[in-house]
Order: sequence, then structure tokens, then C-alpha cells
Amino acid sequence: MHLTPGKLWGLRRMADANGRFKMTAVDQRPPIKKPIAAHHGTAEAPYDDVARVKALLVETLQGESSAMLLDPHYAIPKAIDILDPSKGLIVTLEDSVFGERDGERLSSEIDAWSVGKIKRMGGDAVKVLAWYRPDAGAETCRHQQDFTKRIGEACARYDIPFLFELLVYPLPGDSDTTKDYVEMSGKKADHVLGSVAEFAKPEYGIDVFKLESPVEAKAVPGVGNGDWEAVQKSFDELGRLAGRPWVMLSAGAGKGDFRNILTHAYRAGASGYLAGRAIWLDAFGHFPDWEAMRSGLQTDSVSYMQDLNRLTDAEALPFADHACYGGTGARFHPDDAGFRAGYEGI
Repeated sequence: MHLTPGKLWGLRRMADANGRFKMTAVDQRPPIKKPIAAHHGTAEAPYDDVARVKALLVETLQGESSAMLLDPHYAIPKAIDILDPSKGLIVTLEDSVFGERDGERLSSEIDAWSVGKIKRMGGDAVKVLAWYRPDAGAETCRHQQDFTKRIGEACARYDIPFLFELLVYPLPGDSDTTKDYVEMSGKKADHVLGSVAEFAKPEYGIDVFKLESPVEAKAVPGVGNGDWEAVQKSFDELGRLAGRPWVMLSAGAGKGDFRNILTHAYRAGASGYLAGRAIWLDAFGHFPDWEAMRSGLQTDSVSYMQDLNRLTDAEALPFADHACYGGTGARFHPDDAGFRAGYEGI
């Protein structure tokens, strides 16, 4: 695998100085909007409250982050001026409201938003979440595949990294049919692994995977605990199938569970994390007490991130060292005067 100049630079911007990803997500929409709307007793959360939460997250958590993931609805308009320009900027492209066909989920881009606009505004990477079940109907699978290919092609055209998040979800007839943005209860490792196997194909153009645990978070023991070797096999297969740099998402897992997940992921070759709720959900629980939220973020959340970052420094694989880049690792190419002639424009 070869990284073009824009993609290499974007990945370097997302990582710390040693090539490890310590990325914080504040692009969540339903997980933030729903509790705020419930507090107000309204169908929709007030815009100013949602935007203020996101700005507070950026302000308090960016210090421990190598990059921040922001959405164009709230976080970018209200927090971009707060974001430290030394931090990587990842921007969300997918709409949080998914379509459905017989209970199967269909992804789409945010209206009036595109890869080109993310590149033009200075984004370092494009993030897209796609819901996927390998055992869904053929039309649904094809829709999700075409959606992803279209974005991968645009990222290649604009030479910006494509960070792709995969989540399995319950189909009609499964025991847990929630539509919330939470880890699927009773998920099967084969569904997670099968999804990664599909989108690891070169035609999707994915540069970094953002992956969920192949095993339910509460059942992940952490390396060295209990029957950890059996669980490790699933993580090892996850890394093998990804075939490129990958990071772990938290999917609403608790702090201890997510740390356990990272110990397995790093042993399997992951290069870091891109997490949100595991980091800030406890503090967000104080809403609308803004000072209590700030205090919780500055103490418990920051302390937790520092612990994750120590683990990441010690055990995560620097992205440029991934085997997919060959023996020389990810580097600028060609590193001579021929660069400008061979570098194609849009």
C-alpha cells in the first residue's frame, strides 16, 4: 500500500509526534441531543445547548488529544475557534439520521456537505460511519458498499485520508432492536469480522479503520485476565483483516471496559483510539450543571485520557510502521524533484 502526499500528511496531522492516534470524538449527535431534549421536555434539543456542550468538550479535552473529530452542525461553527491548530481536524460526513429498508440501515451524507468542502475548510481527514450487517439483504449491502466507494473515490480525488467506522446493528428478529447509538447486545464476532473483510477490499479506498470490539465490551477481560487468550484470537483476526492502520472506538463502553479492549487491540496491532463517550459521558451526565460538567471533564476525563495515552505510548503500533506499507514504512514518495510532475491535480 502506498500513501499519496495528502493522505500521508493528513495521517501525520491526526497522530502524535510518534505516529500514534489519540483522538477524541465530539461529533456525536443523537447521544448528546437526546438527553438534552429530554431535560427540556422538547422534541428537539436547543441548538445553543448542544453547541455549548461540544465547545466545552473541545476546550477541556484537546490537550490530551492528537486530533479531534468534529461535526459540521454544531462543533465546527461553535468550537473551531477554540481548537488548537496544532491538533488534527477530522470532520464527519455521514448523516446521523439513517434511512431504513425493512429494518435494515441505509447511510447517506449530511445534506449540503461533501469531501470537497471538508478539504476546502482545512480538514485533515474525512470520517464516515456506515452501519453494516453482512447478512442483511443484497440491496442494502450494495447500497452501503456503493456509499462507501463513492466517498473513497472522492477522498482519493481530493487526496485526503478516509477514516472509516463500521458498526453492526440489530436486524428485525434480533433480541435487541434498539436504534440508539450503542453497542449491539449479543453481537456476533463473525458479523464484525465479516464487515471488516468486505471493506478492506482496495476498491473502497479506506486509509484507517475505526473499529468496534469483535466481542461485547463487558465480556472483554483485558490481556492477562481470565480467559483472555480466547478473546485475543478475535482481535488478532480483526487486525489481520483490516490490513492497514486501525483504531478502536468505544461505542459507549464504560471506562474500564474500553481500557480492557485497548489492551487486546494493541496486542493485535492497533495504532490508537478514536473515542468519545468512554471519555466524556460521565461528565456529560451532570448536564445542565455546566460547572460540574467542566470539573468532571478537567479531572476525571483528563485523568482517564492520560491513562489511555500511557497505554497507547507503551503498546500501540505507530501507524507508519504498519506492515501494509512494506519494509520502509509510510513515507513521502517520490522524495526527489520528480514529485511535482507526477502529482496529479483535481
